Amino acid sequence: MASQLFFLAFLAITSSIALASDPSPLQDFCVADPNNPVKVNGVVCKDPNAVEAKDFFMSGLNVAGDTNNLVGSKVTPANVVQIPGLNTLGISMVRIDYAPWGINAPHTHPRATEILTVLEGTLLVGFVTSNPENRLITKTLNKGDVFVFPIGLIHFQQNIGHGPAVAIAALSSQNPGVITIANAVFGSKPDIATNILAKAFQTDSAIIANIQAKF
Repeated sequence: MASQLFFLAFLAITSSIALASDPSPLQDFCVADPNNPVKVNGVVCKDPNAVEAKDFFMSGLNVAGDTNNLVGSKVTPANVVQIPGLNTLGISMVRIDYAPWGINAPHTHPRATEILTVLEGTLLVGFVTSNPENRLITKTLNKGDVFVFPIGLIHFQQNIGHGPAVAIAALSSQNPGVITIANAVFGSKPDIATNILAKAFQTDSAIIANIQAKF
């Protein structure tokens, strides 16, 4: 009886682990059909007989992004939106351009781990571990260096060189998602109540309102 209970418990645990991960593709490809009205977890497949080479192609990552903005950086994505053939394949990438002292502001990818490679310049990068430690792990990267940001953790990059910097990153999802911390906290629609944020940040509501006005 005990062995049977052990087997059932083991089966339940392994089944839950299997169901918690993304399923593997069951065909060679499933090119996204964004115009299909059917809603699924992902994107409906295009008719395989209508698939073309352009469904797996994107150009333009050689073009520098416009970093003339408040944070001094520009992210150019290559995910399932730009390349429909990435649907169900669990991978995407981005190019990131940085002005001198520009930042890719603290953010998180809820669905992907990221591996970043510096192509030009020098970057200060880092991520923060989860509660309760909230440990900051940082590293200065130069051309050719590689760094990993674990899935879901808040991370950032800053160009600490005197010229422009460029990085390219791969992410373990066709649609990794991005939550920029400042935008989410201070620029939510509608606003999070100032008294809530004032207590969370241990400051005055007027200061919170002033920050929210910037977003």
